[in-house]
Amino acid sequence: MIFEHEIPSGSRLYFGESAKLKREIEFVSAEMLENLGFEEIVTPLFSYHQHECFENQKLLVRLNDEANHEVTLRADSTADVVRIVTKRLGRSTESKKWFYSQPTVTFPTKEQYQIGAEILGGTFEEVARTAVMLLKEIEITPLMQIANICIPHLLNEKYGLSLDILKSMHIEQIMHSELPWIEQLVRINSVEDLENLEAFPLDIKEELEKIKVATEGVSYEKIVVSPLFYAKMRYYDSLTFRMFEENNLLATGGIYAIDGVEGAGFALYTDECIATKMKRETI
Repeated sequence: MIFEHEIPSGSRLYFGESAKLKREIEFVSAEMLENLGFEEIVTPLFSYHQHECFENQKLLVRLNDEANHEVTLRADSTADVVRIVTKRLGRSTESKKWFYSQPTVTFPTKEQYQIGAEILGGTFEEVARTAVMLLKEIEITPLMQIANICIPHLLNEKYGLSLDILKSMHIEQIMHSELPWIEQLVRINSVEDLENLEAFPLDIKEELEKIKVATEGVSYEKIVVSPLFYAKMRYYDSLTFRMFEENNLLATGGIYAIDGVEGAGFALYTDECIATKMKRETI
């Protein structure tokens, strides 16, 4: 029996102090992003093309439109923002910087509020700095993990390391690869570890240097480097970042290509930010 007051698992309910905190985070974020030259966009909750963003399409909540064409609820904002700005708005706007504050919905009943920013033609450093500024504005200074998805792909395609091993971070199996420089790669964790890259083959070295340049451009004091990090991240295929406080993932971002459009962006997970700040107040 489902009682009238029950809400589905994964749904969000904010009231009183948490609702006020959500409103303040969204207001402060919008004001800051507008001051940085971003324009606001609100995309439709329904979409025809969300399936192109997800390898696991079971995550999509599906319905049908009046012509019985399949539509899905918005499970991702980035792809829709890029497509709508470049293909629907077209010449009616010259803006390359957009932000949104809206939820995504995934199967079966998971809601996730996000504040996101996209820069068409933007750089990794620009979006990473913006994410840092935004979190500082709401008084959170989490750890930033910087990775380069190209490195795991190179290790898989040219050096025989399975992506499954890298994804699960089986260090013992990685070390058994017999690559003379693999231990040095495994030990890279800080910006200082990128100072001497002469031990690595040219292709790996070039991708590590991209991380090094990115860390210099972001200039954030709480950076860790994770060259072996691998996850299937939809359209992110090069430099990426994730931001944590304790075990809470507060933001992700990076550079991407969607339908031939190159850009950079990030999403701040509003729910996790609210939980982090509410926890501080109860300690």
